[in-house]
Amino acid sequence: MTQTSIASWNINSVRARIGIVEKFLREEAPDVLCLQETKVECGLFPKQMFEDLGYRHIVTNGQRMHHGVAIVSKLPLTDVRKYDWQANGEARHVGVTLPSGVRLDNVYIPAGGDIPDRALNPKFGQKLDFLGRMTEWAGALADTPTVLTGDFNVAPLESDVWNHKALLDVVSHTPVEVDTLARLQAAAGWIDLGRQFVAPPTPLYTWWSYRAKDWEASNRGRRLDHMWVTPDIRSAAQSHRVVQPARSWERPSDHIPLVTEFAF
Repeated sequence: MTQTSIASWNINSVRARIGIVEKFLREEAPDVLCLQETKVECGLFPKQMFEDLGYRHIVTNGQRMHHGVAIVSKLPLTDVRKYDWQANGEARHVGVTLPSGVRLDNVYIPAGGDIPDRALNPKFGQKLDFLGRMTEWAGALADTPTVLTGDFNVAPLESDVWNHKALLDVVSHTPVEVDTLARLQAAAGWIDLGRQFVAPPTPLYTWWSYRAKDWEASNRGRRLDHMWVTPDIRSAAQSHRVVQPARSWERPSDHIPLVTEFAF
């Protein structure tokens, strides 16, 4: 049994922010990095920097200018999977199996638009349907040890947002989204590592809007990014943290990285 660190980060264009990705990898050196919103086709993914730093195993599911996910790793990756849970061809999932036999699934769940009403906003309906298909998938995982990570675009708990009452009608924290995510969590008994290591009601955020002139002072954050595991590897998680300083780096993403240390 060895130590394996897995990081996850919605980078909001990997090419535009390649400098801070390199900074993160040099400072944190996770074994595996899952990226969301890479916004680049597979053939144009900037592999060279990753390979130079020892991340020679690279799996991408890309799309021009939109969406896109990738897994870069110092460890060999096998059993590559790419699911279309939105049933519309968008690049929002990539999965692999690590040398330990643990499967790793990296997902970028749709944001869902601005109006929390399926009838008025098709994007909101697509988001709920995406989560529904993920729930069916999770229910069939059986005894497969799995890490599920990425930008879920849902802040489920009151302490996952800066103001619970103010955000009840705001997409990402509405009751219907929270209930839908809870069904996904129940389908495989997923353990939410963020809240295993930082218990509520302590606030925990991973995203701050670009609209805030001083995001740190106002601290109007939300916890949209998550790292979940199946119960059989709950005890393998040794630590979990967020890298909040990354929100202040040059040309930052509006999301920050998550890093989990596992013993497997």
